[in-house]
Amino acid sequence: MKLVTAEQMQAIDQNAINLLGIPGAVLMENAGRAAAEEILSDAHELFPGPVLVLAGRGNNGGDGYVIARILADRGWQVLTLVLAPEERISGDAGLMLNILRKTGAEVRFIEDEKTLAEEFEHCGPLLLIDALLGTGLSSAVTGLYARAIKLINQDPAQVVAVDIPSGVSGSDGRVLGDAVKADLTLCFDSAKIGHGSRPGADYVGELRRLDIGIPQAGRPEADFECRLIEPPEAAGLLPQRSSTGHKGSFGHLGVVAGSRGMTGAAVLCSEAGLRSGAGLVTLVCPGSLQAVVASQLTEVMTRALEGDRDYLVGENCSSISAFAASWQALIVGPGLGQNGQTVEAVRQLVRDCSCPLVFDADGLNALAGALDLLQKRTGPPIILTPHPGEFSRLTGKSVAEIEADRFRLARQFACEHRVVLLLKGARTLIADPTGRVWINSSGNVALATAGSGDLLSGLIGGLLAQGLSSFAAASLGAWLHGAAADLLADEKGWAGLLAGELAKYVPAARHQLEGAHIC
Repeated sequence: MKLVTAEQMQAIDQNAINLLGIPGAVLMENAGRAAAEEILSDAHELFPGPVLVLAGRGNNGGDGYVIARILADRGWQVLTLVLAPEERISGDAGLMLNILRKTGAEVRFIEDEKTLAEEFEHCGPLLLIDALLGTGLSSAVTGLYARAIKLINQDPAQVVAVDIPSGVSGSDGRVLGDAVKADLTLCFDSAKIGHGSRPGADYVGELRRLDIGIPQAGRPEADFECRLIEPPEAAGLLPQRSSTGHKGSFGHLGVVAGSRGMTGAAVLCSEAGLRSGAGLVTLVCPGSLQAVVASQLTEVMTRALEGDRDYLVGENCSSISAFAASWQALIVGPGLGQNGQTVEAVRQLVRDCSCPLVFDADGLNALAGALDLLQKRTGPPIILTPHPGEFSRLTGKSVAEIEADRFRLARQFACEHRVVLLLKGARTLIADPTGRVWINSSGNVALATAGSGDLLSGLIGGLLAQGLSSFAAASLGAWLHGAAADLLADEKGWAGLLAGELAKYVPAARHQLEGAHIC
């Protein structure tokens, strides 16, 4: 599903109005009518209400006036509260308000918090329509509007948000002060980034996209691409798999991972590489640990690092770089530890290895404070796969700052450092150096288990070895990771699941995508 910023949506609207000649009032009527029809279909058991429509002074309020008029015309008990003086409602919104009032509908203008709270209590709505702020919000909600949002969220009524929950930034999903927690969001023409990217996505509830009559032809070109990864997007990324292929046809993945006490990360990552469909996987690990990992990885080849240490050191880098010359991709990091010599060795691999690279876990920790290395590399962008804590160490920002502004920070980092960044979490983000961002929609809380991230890096590395671009490998890997968790949770529930179990469901998740792609 394509997602747009508030600015891109505004350009689409203006193009329809100014170049195609569709009056803004027609688009507003179409939007309000389409939303009203959805509400009438969905909430028929609540008839005749009461319904409380909360409207602001902009076009979002105008959509709300149309909804209020249509519901009232169908026999519903509707009260519209306008959180602005009457004289400040102008343009198309003013036109729709005027029509609403001429029908005899109940409309009240609210200018103080006390009156607002009294109206809420007196109405006792079964259904609340949020038409306060819309997608153009760019600063924190304060005053009367902030109070309205709190009252909405405290009320037991069902909540429908018009276009986007008020308080959510349409352009990046930030929550600006506070936001309406909707049960259903009815968006117009195009879904917005705020619908798909957290934390805004947590406020949307069910999302439905409504056609309001803007033709697809002649739309302005977006300045960057954003998509929500759903089965069609994921299926379109699947690598080709010839029926006459052999293991050498499907890529050789190298994995540099593991240290004393953290062999499990190396094992999970390596197995996931094979589960992704890669033909060959070689795990490079400290010699003292080779027997341990080899006993758990029947199908994975292992190579021992030189020396008697149980961690990676700089003198190992030349042999790893030599191995990597015959590999199609290399993963660095799971379970490596943070020994000072290991940190320097990881940085040396960034300089020396020319094959496509994935850095995860301790590979990421080693890059903190040395991000200039990323910009000096040539060839395909390195893939970095941090969770918010690791991204905090890379950026110097707190986890709270990152979680509040995920989309913008991920996109900025990928552009600045010329990497593909996969920022983990619910609604994982994948950003690339061009500014493109895809948002993953698969997965569930079953992924909150030790080793899940090691599995993800293995999947991405395996797909990279099969010839996908850095961005495609990260995007498809995120989807398969989440889809495998969805299959596993459907069968065994949400808690107590192991990453090793999850790996076994990856082929089934891929098989489902292949079937969808054929159809």
